[in-house]
Amino acid sequence: MFETLPKPKLDGIIALMQAFADDPRMGKIDLGVGVYRDEAGRTPVLEAVKAAERRCVETQESKSYLALAGDQAFLDVMETLLLGGAVPSARVAAVGTPGGTSAVRQICELIRSARPEAVVWISAQTWPNHAPLIAAAGLKMQPYRYLDRDSGGLDHLGMFADLEQVAAGDVVLLHGCCHNPTGVDPSAQDWAEIAALLERRGAVPFVDMAYQGFGEGLDADAGGLRHLSARLPEVLVAASCSKNFGLYRERVGLAMAVVPEALKANLAAALAGLNRQFFAFPPDHGGRVVSTILGDTDLRRLWQDELETMRARVAQNRQALAQALQAETGSDRFDCITTQRGMFSLLPLSPEQVARLRAEHGIYMLGDGRANLAGLNDFSIPVCAQAIAQVMR
Repeated sequence: MFETLPKPKLDGIIALMQAFADDPRMGKIDLGVGVYRDEAGRTPVLEAVKAAERRCVETQESKSYLALAGDQAFLDVMETLLLGGAVPSARVAAVGTPGGTSAVRQICELIRSARPEAVVWISAQTWPNHAPLIAAAGLKMQPYRYLDRDSGGLDHLGMFADLEQVAAGDVVLLHGCCHNPTGVDPSAQDWAEIAALLERRGAVPFVDMAYQGFGEGLDADAGGLRHLSARLPEVLVAASCSKNFGLYRERVGLAMAVVPEALKANLAAALAGLNRQFFAFPPDHGGRVVSTILGDTDLRRLWQDELETMRARVAQNRQALAQALQAETGSDRFDCITTQRGMFSLLPLSPEQVARLRAEHGIYMLGDGRANLAGLNDFSIPVCAQAIAQVMR
């Protein structure tokens, strides 16, 4: 039966990971895969996570199934972390999912069930898996302009001109903070204008929150989401704990809908039903770790300190790389790196220049120039700057 099975298209990030692993050169530099790394190149297990895991092992008395929605304690602490009381809990329906990727897919399935004709608008530069997940749910897509490549900032005029075309019932996918891959985030004023536009057009925002705490801080990074939730009747949210808790392997995610109170019960049932169809009961361990940390004053303080250390390190890498590139190239074209936020930037490099970095210097990033700046350290920053300047000459 499988003779005619189409060969799947290889995911670009997975292919880059394999190419890096197969490269025998010493000193190769991985700026592709989206994980946080410390100065030694490790993706550490946070001390708060270790302490919470020990507590979970000591106190857990059963491995029986959770509810279809997952552990309520996890859902409650994540609602507070994300929304901060911007709306009453009576308007919030949520379920746990295996990672943020699954949360995105569940929200797409929810959209298809409710309004299959809806168009999902996505930023022209976005996480590579957004489009495949939306397509797999059978939904139509339309890009909107986002990055101003000349300034390295937000293409405000282009973005709002495109979003003026959304129809009532369409969905606009927005990155909650630390836009992947550009690192360009809307300002508070931009978020207010986005909310006003979506309200006027009758469209629904879908916020993907994968990096809360890596931009300006936990509350500041959730500011856009909270403004949308307080102003609009319906908001969809996919959240991940991979980055800010370092729980990559544990696949900890959440799918959420903020709706009028009268619709909450139906939305909660619909989300739980989608869980049943796709994977039945969500995993517990990672979510239990998160709820343990956020529910304990001392563990939460430790976690926030560790998260701030990670956030500050990425910001320092941005400053150092921009300075090194300015010294090597004599140009300020890379200064925008310092105003962008989060782990990623879309460096102004052609696919040919990216290919040369890989072939000649062992520096790996995606073909569009997406670089994970958390993969840099004091040794690799000048090496990368010199190599980038060389391929740009």
